[in-house]
Amino acid sequence: MAQTTQTKPTVYIETTVISYLTSQPSRDIIVLAHQELTRAWWEKALPGFEAYVSPVVLREIAQGDPAAAAQRMRAVEHLPVLAYSPEAERLSDEYVKALGIPPHAKADADHLALASWHGMDFVATWNCAHLASGAVKRHLRTLNGAHGIWTPEVCTPEELMDLIGG
Repeated sequence: MAQTTQTKPTVYIETTVISYLTSQPSRDIIVLAHQELTRAWWEKALPGFEAYVSPVVLREIAQGDPAAAAQRMRAVEHLPVLAYSPEAERLSDEYVKALGIPPHAKADADHLALASWHGMDFVATWNCAHLASGAVKRHLRTLNGAHGIWTPEVCTPEELMDLIGG
C-alpha cells in the first residue's frame, strides 16, 4: 500500500462531487445548496489539496449525456489518476461484503478501496448512503485497522471547506 508524502493534504474526489460541480442548477433546494457548496469548495479550498481521481471516477463521469460527460471530463483533466491494483480490487470486494454495499453499487466500494490503498487523507463525496454515512465510516476504520491499512476521512465538500481556509 502506498502512503503519499505530499506537503498538502490529499483528497480523492468521488464522482458525485464532479457531478454537482458541473450540473445545471437544481430546482431541489438541498441539491442546489450542495451544488453551490461544491463550486465554492472547488474554487476556494481545492487548491490547498493534492487532488486525485481514479479510473472508476473517469468511467462513471464519462457516462450519460455526451455534452455533460465532456464537461465533467474537462473538470478533472488536470488531476492525477490513482492506479487500480489487484490489492485494491480485493479490498473493494471485502468492502462490498463487510460494509453492506449492494452489488449494484460496487463502484462505491472501489472508491473507498482506492482511497484507502493509496493512503489518501480525505475522500470528498456527496454520497451519504454508501460512503459518508457514520456506520460505513466506523466499519471502514475497523476493517482497515485489522489489515493495517490507512483509513481516509470521508467527508462532504462542505466539511472540507474550512480545512484549508476556504
